[in-house]
Amino acid sequence: MLTRLIILVLLCLFPSVIFAQVRSIPAVKITTPIKIDGNLEDEGWKSIESTGDFITISPVFGKISTRNTKVKIAYDNTAIYVGAYMYDHPSNIRKQLTARDVLDRQDVDIFTVGFDTYHDKQNGFVFKVSSANVQADLKISQSGTSNGGVVYDNSWDAVWESKTSIKEDGWVAEIKIPLSAIRFSKKDLQDWGINFARFTRKENENSVWNAINPNVSGELNQWGVWTGLNNISPPTRLSFLPYLSGGFRTSPTAKGSVTEFLRSGGMDVKYGINESFTLDMTLIPDFAQVQSDNVLLNLSPFEVKFDDYRPFFTEGTELFNKAGLFYSRRIGAAPGLSSTVLNNYGDKPGYKIDKNPGITRLYNATKFSGRTKGNLGIGVFNAVSAAMYAKITDLMTNTDTSILTEPLTNYNIIVLDQALKNRSSVSFTNTNVLRKGNTRNANVSSVDLSLFDKKNNHNFSLSGRYSNIWGKQVNKSGFTTSAGFGKVSGIIQYRASLNIESDKYDPNDLGFILNNNSFDYSGNIGYIMNKPTRHFLIHSYKLSFTNTYLYKPFVWSSFQMNASAFFLFKNFWDATISFQSSPTWNKDYFVHSNVYTGYFLRRTPYYYLGINGSSDSRKKLFVSWKLGAAESPLPNDPYWNGNLGLRYRFNDKFQLSTSMDIVQDKGNWGAVKKSDGSLVLNPDGSPVISRRNLKTNTAIVSGQYNFTSRMNVNFRLRHYWSYLDNTNFYNLKTDGYWRDTTFLNNLNLNFNTFNVDMFFTWDFLLGSRLTIAWKNALGGNAIINPYSNTSYFKNFGKAVDNPHSNEITVKVVYFLDYLKMRRRK
Repeated sequence: MLTRLIILVLLCLFPSVIFAQVRSIPAVKITTPIKIDGNLEDEGWKSIESTGDFITISPVFGKISTRNTKVKIAYDNTAIYVGAYMYDHPSNIRKQLTARDVLDRQDVDIFTVGFDTYHDKQNGFVFKVSSANVQADLKISQSGTSNGGVVYDNSWDAVWESKTSIKEDGWVAEIKIPLSAIRFSKKDLQDWGINFARFTRKENENSVWNAINPNVSGELNQWGVWTGLNNISPPTRLSFLPYLSGGFRTSPTAKGSVTEFLRSGGMDVKYGINESFTLDMTLIPDFAQVQSDNVLLNLSPFEVKFDDYRPFFTEGTELFNKAGLFYSRRIGAAPGLSSTVLNNYGDKPGYKIDKNPGITRLYNATKFSGRTKGNLGIGVFNAVSAAMYAKITDLMTNTDTSILTEPLTNYNIIVLDQALKNRSSVSFTNTNVLRKGNTRNANVSSVDLSLFDKKNNHNFSLSGRYSNIWGKQVNKSGFTTSAGFGKVSGIIQYRASLNIESDKYDPNDLGFILNNNSFDYSGNIGYIMNKPTRHFLIHSYKLSFTNTYLYKPFVWSSFQMNASAFFLFKNFWDATISFQSSPTWNKDYFVHSNVYTGYFLRRTPYYYLGINGSSDSRKKLFVSWKLGAAESPLPNDPYWNGNLGLRYRFNDKFQLSTSMDIVQDKGNWGAVKKSDGSLVLNPDGSPVISRRNLKTNTAIVSGQYNFTSRMNVNFRLRHYWSYLDNTNFYNLKTDGYWRDTTFLNNLNLNFNTFNVDMFFTWDFLLGSRLTIAWKNALGGNAIINPYSNTSYFKNFGKAVDNPHSNEITVKVVYFLDYLKMRRRK
């Protein structure tokens, strides 16, 4: 009886002992490379001891994993070798084929290994492989205070090798990571942070080798240690990615279809200057084969921010965006005067636009980045874009005129990021944009400080930025500063922040802000319970507020509060209830312009209540949904929105997804815009305001078929429709209220976009890829009458019937590794 009691006590204490201490594993250096075949039968593995005893993170933290896992790891001067045996019954192993880097919420089991090569608890490299041998990789960095200061860069892709196999008592993952794929300091003897993880889809269980407490801020600071790496002599890190692409594009015009043949060639170069620093270059980059933008009807005076899908500008750029000053879409964007040319000459009698490029061509782009052994991160970025010209023909005189739409431009970023103790850091960032002709140049500098206490419970952040714009067009300088303090670990977390932006601060030549001229303070508090209760696996509650003023003149603008509650049920369904309110009349000083002009609109108080959730994603049919409604004191002013998403997995190779998002706002207020986007103004320059009924529908259908872990085809169809019906027109009074004015006809708007993107991708060799792309889009000159087409299905039919542009391209990228070429020679 006493023996059983002792065993029971030890079993209860075992998890506490495991995750109360930092685990370590000694580094083993081998002299003969291990063959990667997914079997762990190579002679090199036999002398290496395994480790295991994984602890769960979710759905319940701190338990012994329900599945046994054994991991072996070794290294030599060229690579790191990881072998993992995940014990399980073969019928329990989920092995859906997916695209590379697409593993979340898929029907797969996953093994993960991560390295904190500088052991600074702030920067890491993570490699994942599914039971179907689909790879995913990402970089982890420390930046800011949200999400515990952790930033995950899933766009980063490395070239590494993996093989998996299914056994009678589980599955095996064998991984080889070249040292050229990661960066580390130059020391004779090193310790790295390390962790292993296993995800078992059947139970939705995520377990790790060194425990990670979800209520403790950060992740890398909770990893174990790989001790005693010695005398690493990495080989030359030099690789080339030459590419060739070709195809054609047909575009509808008022005078018929125009066909354009596309051809391009270039190369990416990656050179490891040493084991810590890497130089990346792209020469004559080609970015045609990327997903189409989610274009929408923009009724605000603010710019719409789009995601960037171009690999060179998203991979490994976390250091360059430490201060949030790098919006990569600025590089290679539409020429600044291309829309002016279209407006001035598109419908002008006697003139013809022969050429008006819609994107700015890049000559090259370069990234230099890495960390010293003193943990100073250094990053230098440079890109040069070509001068772009439009060509106009005068049909009366038969003469051609070239119009400069974008000058030759040089973009630069410099970052110095010093990692400090306890996950703290201080960084300096400078962005610089120089344009030929001195039309408009820009320089922005930033200093950012983030401090965590020794116990990792609290964080203090402080930042200051200064912008300077000069040139023939404009000269101005401005600043912004912010400070925040909060509790970042524990069941109860909170934060208070202050942010000031002057009326002339402008980082938008290479960064992004909606508007400046603001002074706001905010606060939030959250209760986060990661321990299961009777009904929930996880539940959390959050409350926040923001109070905003103009910076100049210093006048009050708005107050907003938010509350939310999240529940993860024991059947892995989830639900979120959210409440948002602006309980008083606000003053909108940016009703028609993104700079303060003196006019403002009083916006009504409102109250919004919404609920959204999703079903168990392990099932073949996965459902997500959302429903919300808002009301204000004004009569006939309802707002509601809804979303329904469905995903069905037919088998391990094929799945389809669809979603429909609907927004109905019968009390939408704003400045009146014409169909060309220009404002309707009164003679005194004040904006005409309208109350309108706004309906927006967004339908998306996507599908993926995976032939193998390296070959797949996917498509995405998106139809966006927004219909604006003006019901009343008003002139603004000086107090922000309004008075009726003459009803203006023919100002209703009917906006449609329709896109189909289809990509066939085949990674035929490590790092080498063949891509065939088809892109279809609704023609830019399509006009759908807003008065006779007021329903979604009518607009969908018209969008399909109208002329579309089509583009088909083929691109081949071939990975050349200097070491392999030298061995062959």
